[in-house]
Amino acid sequence: MSTGKNKNLLLTIEYDGTGFSGWQRQPGQRTVQGELERVLSVLCAPSITIDGASRTDAGVHAHGQTATLRGDFSIPTERIPIAANNLLAGAGRFGVPDVRIRDIAEMPEDFHARFSCTGKRYIYLIRNLPTPDIMRRNQCYQVPMPLDLSAMQEAAALLPGERDYRAFMAAGGNGSGEGQSTVRNIYSASIRQAEEEGCGMLRFEISGSGFLYNMVRIIVGTLVDIGQGKKSPKDIPAIIASLDRTKAGHTAPPQGLYLDEVFYGPE
Repeated sequence: MSTGKNKNLLLTIEYDGTGFSGWQRQPGQRTVQGELERVLSVLCAPSITIDGASRTDAGVHAHGQTATLRGDFSIPTERIPIAANNLLAGAGRFGVPDVRIRDIAEMPEDFHARFSCTGKRYIYLIRNLPTPDIMRRNQCYQVPMPLDLSAMQEAAALLPGERDYRAFMAAGGNGSGEGQSTVRNIYSASIRQAEEEGCGMLRFEISGSGFLYNMVRIIVGTLVDIGQGKKSPKDIPAIIASLDRTKAGHTAPPQGLYLDEVFYGPE
């Protein structure tokens, strides 16, 4: 039985990206969007679709991905996460899912998870110790060579601003088409020792209006190159000004990247 009211719901989602071929649904592949749509179609209505704020790649994790869900549902809004998470747990190993709906809220009709977004924050974890930790191989970038944290911090401080960040975009990414802007506003960027994350862990945080394809991973790779002495912190302004991907550093692996929060409003 329907409620007679078309709802626009905002889901806040967390997931371990290890077992997924990214966020976006793909035929024959297990994806976060596909898994959520599968269980929501059982609960709410046939052929449910959701719109995510970010299309994270395979192996990338999320603490605070968001998505909008629209429809006329008989199930009460507050019951949707409970029922969906039960189904997701049933499909998980030993009853532990690798994706979970953290929160749900009814939003105005014109709200959209992607287009109403005013910014995002990403976290990237680097484990800097000489021996690998096989238990964390899917949760961080393990760099055995010593890193100069102070040089990386100096470089990170030069990243914020509203500029063209084409040099930090992988080929074929968003903004690469004719007429598409590669200008973004980076609000803040920092890197520090993260004792709460474990021994030898560095935590890079970056927030901005939006990010180009693989932008955060390329920035992290550039910072690692700087930490290893392959580049200087003073190279950052020249790299940005060059608009040339080859001037930046390597692309860090997806395992260390976490979509931490999506912002809506004036933050």
